[in-house]
Amino acid sequence: MEKRTLGTDLSVSTIGLGCMGMSEFYGPRDDSESLRVLARAVELGIDFFDTADMYGPHHNEELIGSFLSRNKSQVRIATKFGIVRNPGEYKRSLDNGASYARHACEASLRRLGVEQIDLYYVHRINSEQPIEETIDGLARLVKAGKIARIGLCEVSAETLRRAHAVHPITAVQTEYSLWTRDVEHEVLPTCRELGIGFVPYSPLGRGFLTGRFQDTADLNDGDFRNNLPRFAEGAIGSNRRIADVITEHAAQKGCSPAQLSLAWLLSKGPDIVPIPGTKRLRYLEENAAAVQITLSVEEQQQLEMSISSLPVVGERYTSEGMKGVNA
Repeated sequence: MEKRTLGTDLSVSTIGLGCMGMSEFYGPRDDSESLRVLARAVELGIDFFDTADMYGPHHNEELIGSFLSRNKSQVRIATKFGIVRNPGEYKRSLDNGASYARHACEASLRRLGVEQIDLYYVHRINSEQPIEETIDGLARLVKAGKIARIGLCEVSAETLRRAHAVHPITAVQTEYSLWTRDVEHEVLPTCRELGIGFVPYSPLGRGFLTGRFQDTADLNDGDFRNNLPRFAEGAIGSNRRIADVITEHAAQKGCSPAQLSLAWLLSKGPDIVPIPGTKRLRYLEENAAAVQITLSVEEQQQLEMSISSLPVVGERYTSEGMKGVNA
């Protein structure tokens, strides 16, 4: 798989792997299957794994640490801190303080079994804690060799500029897909102005853009999408028209809706590295094959025009989930 560069020096595979669903949020976990997915990802040339200390909590980093202990592959690890959860609870608080960052980083290093984290994100921005102080604390972790690079998640363009003035930011991770394009207004242009890479999470709209979900009955008990406004009864039916359009264009292109959605993101610039998440081998292989699909400018425009007339019903998150978003 070809490489792309985030920031000035982080060379990673064109598509990364979001590992969150291997631990929670999308139904029961299966560590044996997840380890097979991680191994197959490496075989396919994927060398960029994305995790966070709050996935599980902690289980996801431990899972990746277990994989790394048995597989001495050159995988780049991105993890995050800043969302504080108690085991068994979704309720969370935010802490971006330097002291907490140092404590969280040390714990992540132990769970991952690595000496240095390749890319360390602030998972959500706490607007009550100055971003300059947060980045200064992370810069000290860089100097100490604990982390190699700093990233930010779901950040506003203004906060990104303030952060980057303290220490270079390597990447911004924010939701970006055919049904979530807010970043194109300010955040993505700012990243490009400052030379910062962009990592879209949920590039398949949490699976919705693949056409797999026709109504709420398709969601299992315990699936957190049951609590997301876009998947709610009354919204999912209207939003299905977007997935249907993508399916039609994919059929014309001779690929799957998931592959078309990823190919569209990859066509938006060489500084974009999407991280579709999966815990299933067949979806991993399907997603990885998207790098072989090239969209012409005309195909991009036709796809975007077909979707632009279809409004998305529902916000991305509930009010609880919006904590620290666009801060």
